[in-house]
Amino acid sequence: MADLGALYARFQQSSAVSTDTRQPQDGTLFFALNGPNFRGRDFAPQALAKGARYAVVDDAELAATDPDRYTYAPDPLVALQQLALHHRRQLIVPVLAITGSNGKTTTKELVQAVLSQRLRVQYTKGNLNNHIGVPLTLLSIRPGEHELAIIEMGANHQGEIEQLCQLAEPTHGLITNIGKAHLEGFGGVEGIAKGKGEMFRFLAQVGGTAFVNTLDARLPALAAPVAERVSYPGPTDTYPARLLSAAPEVILELFSGDLVDARITGSYNFPNLAAAAAVGAHFGVPATAIAEALAAYEPSNNRSQQMRTVRNELVLDAYNANPSSMAAALSSFASRPGNPAAKVVILGDMFELGTESEDEHRSLGRLVQGLPFGTVILIGPELAQAAALDSSMLHFSTKPEAAAWLLANSLTNRQILIKGSRGMGLETLVELL
Repeated sequence: MADLGALYARFQQSSAVSTDTRQPQDGTLFFALNGPNFRGRDFAPQALAKGARYAVVDDAELAATDPDRYTYAPDPLVALQQLALHHRRQLIVPVLAITGSNGKTTTKELVQAVLSQRLRVQYTKGNLNNHIGVPLTLLSIRPGEHELAIIEMGANHQGEIEQLCQLAEPTHGLITNIGKAHLEGFGGVEGIAKGKGEMFRFLAQVGGTAFVNTLDARLPALAAPVAERVSYPGPTDTYPARLLSAAPEVILELFSGDLVDARITGSYNFPNLAAAAAVGAHFGVPATAIAEALAAYEPSNNRSQQMRTVRNELVLDAYNANPSSMAAALSSFASRPGNPAAKVVILGDMFELGTESEDEHRSLGRLVQGLPFGTVILIGPELAQAAALDSSMLHFSTKPEAAAWLLANSLTNRQILIKGSRGMGLETLVELL
């Protein structure tokens, strides 16, 4: 391991931390991380040439050529993580960790929007929520500049949330829900509950605070060992909230009686909005400011985005998909006002389901069969299981095949839901709609 004190001094002299030479490097501390098909040290000279102040490499000979700019570390990833933990321990700020099967990124963004009404907040940008992204977010927190940090944590197997908690040492934690996501890695829903519950177990050990969504029956039990619990959104919870409408945008009443007419669709987003309200209230954000922040939030990044094209109304929810989020999105879309015959769903394969994939895609087909949609378009080899249940469903093995059909069959005056796993890239179909 590199001398942590010396490395931290170089970090403090740098403008930021970088791991990607495609990004601006002015004054950065560059970590030459290795990938499955490349060695990071090969990019270190390029980073320095582009303006990085220092580079951390696993090549002792390269580091010796310019000790004033290179730091040697046997494993730059471990060095990055240890540096992040060391920095975290210098910070005297609350750290809120957010995880869950569905909605964690949306919840993170809603919480950030609310807390920013009162506090200077640093938070996970985009989807940098893994063993690399969490350290990068921690190292972007500046003492004296930020008053609270929000760290999103993703996981696809047991033990991962525990590892990320050991890095971030959160003082507060929120699990959005427990659903059928990453079944392959977790080994079933009970495995998911155990894996996500690692966050609450960590909080119990350190005397932290858990935000508990009581709409998910598993979460109160997982949070039971945590001494300080803040619950939402049930009528007897710490911060109750009430869903008034989700047709199509969510309208909710907060604990304060304030009404929020949100710009986000789907009843499945009600707990995410309620979570942000509960967190905001806990940290002293005035109720009026909470309501204003929630009402002003606009989804992005292919998450529950409502879009109006020249010909159609779209709900673009193509950032990710699993059985739980698919069911929620389809049920919500079916309940929207409008002629069912004019409703179109375009669905892509769900990934990381392992041995459950065939059954889950078939179950998805049964769900779609029972909902009032005029046109159902299924894309991907796994969804052949669903298409086999009903000949009226259109099935295409690949996205280009589906795109060709959409080009030849111009859809007009329709409401269209687009949802699939990130790897399907269904957002590229928008230009055809």
